[in-house]
This record gives sequence, C-alpha cells and structure tokens, in this order.
Amino acid sequence: MTDRPNLRIIALANQKGGVGKTTTAINLATALATKRKVLLIDMDPQGNASTGLGVPRQDRGAGSYALLTGEKPLHDLLRPTKIPNLTLLPADPELAGAEIELVGLENRERRLRDALEAQAEALGGTEIILIDCPPSLGLLTLNALVASHSVLVPLQTEFFALEGVSQITRTVERVRRGLNPALDLEGIVLTMFDKRNNLSELVAADVRAFFGDKVYSTVIPRNVRISEAPSHGLPVLLYDHRSAGAQAYVSLAAELLKRERKARKSAA
Repeated sequence: MTDRPNLRIIALANQKGGVGKTTTAINLATALATKRKVLLIDMDPQGNASTGLGVPRQDRGAGSYALLTGEKPLHDLLRPTKIPNLTLLPADPELAGAEIELVGLENRERRLRDALEAQAEALGGTEIILIDCPPSLGLLTLNALVASHSVLVPLQTEFFALEGVSQITRTVERVRRGLNPALDLEGIVLTMFDKRNNLSELVAADVRAFFGDKVYSTVIPRNVRISEAPSHGLPVLLYDHRSAGAQAYVSLAAELLKRERKARKSAA
C-alpha cells in the first residue's frame, strides 16, 4: 500500500453482483472529482466502469491487466475522461484470464500495490483512488484489498444483504491479518433503496443496528436515471444532475470527505 500521505485508496467490493457497486464507483468518483483529483481503477473483467465513463470495449486498449502483469507502465495506461480531475485505468479485455495467470506470478496478491508504489510518480497529484472490484473474492479483488487503505461496501437493501456483507467483512479481516494490517472497513452504502417498500426499511434498520456508524447516512435510491446513464457512457451526474440518484451521489461524496476530515482530526 502506497504511503503517500495525501493519497487514499478505497476498494469498492461486494462478492454479490447486481448491488450497484460499479454504479457507485462511477458516480462517487465523478462527485469526488469536483473536490479532489481522482483515479478510478477498473479491476472488473466485465469492464462496466470503463463503459460507464465513455470508453467502449473496442476502444479500451491496455489497462489494469497490463499493469498487473508488468507489460506496460502505469503512465502509458491512464486515460483522461470527460470529467475534469477524473482519470481512468480501464479494464482491458485480457483481464478475464488474469485470475488464472496471476496464480503463477511472484507476489500474486501484491501486484497492484507494488505497481502503484513503484510508479507513484505517474499518479501526479492524485488524492483519491477508487478501485472497482469484480463481484467475487478472487485474486483481482484480493489485489485491490492489499493495495487499499479501506473498503467501501455497496449493499442492496434486500433480504440476503446481511449474509453478503458478513462475507466481505470476514475477507477484510483475513486480509488485515495476513497481507495488509492497515486495511479498514471504510463503510457500507445502502443502494437501490425503495422507500415504498417495507423490506428496504427493515434491511436498512438491520444493517444499521449491526454495523452502527459504519453505515453511511446517505442512501442511494432506486432511480431510473441511474439505470439509463451507463447506456449513454455517462455518469448520472452528467446525464441528469437534477435527478434524485445524482443528488444522492453528491451527498455520498460529501459525507465521505467529511468522514475523512474527522478521521484526520482524530489522528492528529
């Protein structure tokens, strides 16, 4: 994990798919980029974070796979986006085979961390790195957790939510014990919240009762604009900044930065 004092690396992880993880990565990165210099690393072979930021599959070229395998330096892989202060390390097509190929490589769990540390000058003045992990707990997610300061868990407000989050928290604990002692649970973000649905309220109450202030106050609603935006290659904040979904991500970014300031004051 890189030790630059002004850089925070946050992995967005949940081994369950369809919980709004990539949507949160794209839109949180966009909202944070209004205040900070941000890099979004797409570590998901599906590459949806890259597509959602306007880089279609056929235009991606080399990306996170080339960095993990050492084929190309970070400086050559970073891509500007339509959003000022937001840079992308896209998911290249070869990333799908990376889980198998990484097994035979030296320091296989530390490839991302080592690359970011060794090539820190390529990051310039980057202040926040968000890593969009695949919906599994394999070697790609493990690389992200080893490289990160903390983990943000997007959690859909549905019946099996707590079961999923307990798995990721156990994984965080194992990584902390064995590979990255500084790894922390950044927090849990409730997504796809439907206030008309009693189940959403019940799940939210259960998660808050269990995890306390680790659960963000901001809740991401079910919102058609959030669903439509990726097909236009845009974050919802650019697609329809007035929508409830866009405003929720603005609020989430503000809450994350407020928590960061509070943590720094406590540590001082």
